[in-house]
Amino acid sequence: MSLNPQLVSWEESVAKHSIEEFVASTVDGPEAVPRPERIAVFDNDGTLWSEKPMPTQLHYVVQQWLDAIKVDPSLAKRQPYRSVKDGDLAWLGRAVDKHYDGNDSDLELLVKAIVGLVEHNSVEDYARSVEQFYRTAQHPILKRPYADTVYQPMVELLRYLEAHGFTCYIVSGGERDFMRSITEEYYGIPPERVIGSAYGLTYDWESSSLRYAASLSFFDDGEEKPKRIWSRIGRRPLLAVGNSNGDVPMLDFTKFGPRRGLSLLIHHDDDTNRGDPPYDAGAQSALAAAADRPYTRVSVKNDWTTLFPSTVQQRRDQ
Repeated sequence: MSLNPQLVSWEESVAKHSIEEFVASTVDGPEAVPRPERIAVFDNDGTLWSEKPMPTQLHYVVQQWLDAIKVDPSLAKRQPYRSVKDGDLAWLGRAVDKHYDGNDSDLELLVKAIVGLVEHNSVEDYARSVEQFYRTAQHPILKRPYADTVYQPMVELLRYLEAHGFTCYIVSGGERDFMRSITEEYYGIPPERVIGSAYGLTYDWESSSLRYAASLSFFDDGEEKPKRIWSRIGRRPLLAVGNSNGDVPMLDFTKFGPRRGLSLLIHHDDDTNRGDPPYDAGAQSALAAAADRPYTRVSVKNDWTTLFPSTVQQRRDQ
């Protein structure tokens, strides 16, 4: 790890200078903030790493559904199994986009099928399954391991904040235990600082084990994000980063606290064929909100000189 982390993959732009000036103000001067209160929160999909053509967890789930269809072909008669069997993965992405537009009809089908995969599994068995997926899976478009689809500028930002006394958390709509398998290796964030959606849990007295129920305890998106931040951390963040409609409450919770925070909105507007396709789907409300709220918009096209680490070692060294 660099002893003096810098934002080397960021253009000398308003976004970078806003970050540097804000962080400096929290460390020194009349607005300095005690170290324990320097909290930063980051969304994951689309913020810390690529989420297109579909979130990484959906890739894992698709593989599990295909295996389930082999055992029970009748599953393919209904969604979301039908789309998986037909290779219509765009349906899955549209279900997520529809959620961000306020329509959860397809998302409910997704969640029901997802929780059915883990019912009765121990937390250890699930972790092993996820770890196996990450050992072999590659991004379906970029054809590189998911470890190499993290956004290099964001990894630099994590290290930069930590060097200035910030404690960084992941606050995502993604499932908590799925993310915990990789966050320390990919981002340097330990599992206890991962806040996400969560399956229901039951305690098995005979085996003294924790097992998953066929339910979702909560979906950590939208207004749920500030609730989970407060219940887990007990502090308002000073800095928040997101990219979608579901991140707006978290960005507002940070920006409009007793101490005026810094809220960054990642805009996926890159049309340079560097590997991150331009898209606004699922972010229309957030982008509209940015016009009225004092968010700092980060343009993938104009504010980042590099998207992904050129090597795994580069990522680990940051």
